[in-house]
Amino acid sequence: MSVLTPTVGGLTGRGDMSRRSWLLFSAMCVIWGIPYLLIRVAVRDFSPGALVFARTGIGGLVLLPVALRGGGFGPILRHWRPLVAFSVIELAVPWLLLSDAEEKLSSSLSGLLVAAVPLVGVIVTLLVRSGDRLGGPRIAALLLGFVGVASLVGLDLHQLHGRALVELALVVIGYAVAPMIMARHLADLPRVPVVAASLLLTAVGYLPVAVLSRPRHVTGESLASVAVLGVVCTAVAFVLFFELIADIGPVRATVITYVNPAVAVLLGVLLLGEHFTAGMAVGFPLILLGSILGARSSYAPDAGSATPAEVAIG
Repeated sequence: MSVLTPTVGGLTGRGDMSRRSWLLFSAMCVIWGIPYLLIRVAVRDFSPGALVFARTGIGGLVLLPVALRGGGFGPILRHWRPLVAFSVIELAVPWLLLSDAEEKLSSSLSGLLVAAVPLVGVIVTLLVRSGDRLGGPRIAALLLGFVGVASLVGLDLHQLHGRALVELALVVIGYAVAPMIMARHLADLPRVPVVAASLLLTAVGYLPVAVLSRPRHVTGESLASVAVLGVVCTAVAFVLFFELIADIGPVRATVITYVNPAVAVLLGVLLLGEHFTAGMAVGFPLILLGSILGARSSYAPDAGSATPAEVAIG
């Protein structure tokens, strides 16, 4: 999953949600909850680098016609430095590390640990915004969230792998930092062309890795997982997510962040036979509550202001 931060000016998300909005919301809760399951299946045959290449290449090519109709890549290429930085921190490094970590950890546990992104986002916001202060609500959010992470790790210690935990920690940091680059340097550019350019740039970078580590044998399950990751969980997901933001605003759209990990756990338990552990039962509610409190205390936008929406994407 990954974090993208569309910043949409003037969309405050006021009013009741329509039936279309609820359908979009429900679709996004599922679509960005299933990548952990699909990655877990795909890495049985694909190396992490080959998987990143396949997913980003497929997603970028599917979005290419939409991007060309949306203004093309001319304006975006003039901002190539932040685009490269965003692509590396948001896609290239996190997706590689996440794929590698899921060779050792369950999809359920990976999804729950990545749910800590909003908590790290609060810390990143405090570091970037020098005028912000660590008030009571933020302290409570951070304490709850990190107690949840500690519970998740401590109670499930027998299932954990040291390198995989470090990799997921770096994934979480990348997902928390990348939105700042988007908000500061790419916010005024058309969204789909930015995403398409980022995906294609990452795919080109991973092409040599994919060639050198191409799988000798691939099952139908792995191929199907890669196809769904690229088409549905990447290309279609971004289009639907931008539609959701247009309907209900970026703030309310972030609520899908809190549902995605639950979907990841449910699918892992039902389809892969993963165990629902004591660490998950204790840790996830605390991470969830801390993330919600942290998100609410981090942003208090005025009626017409642009607001970042942070969403963890597998």
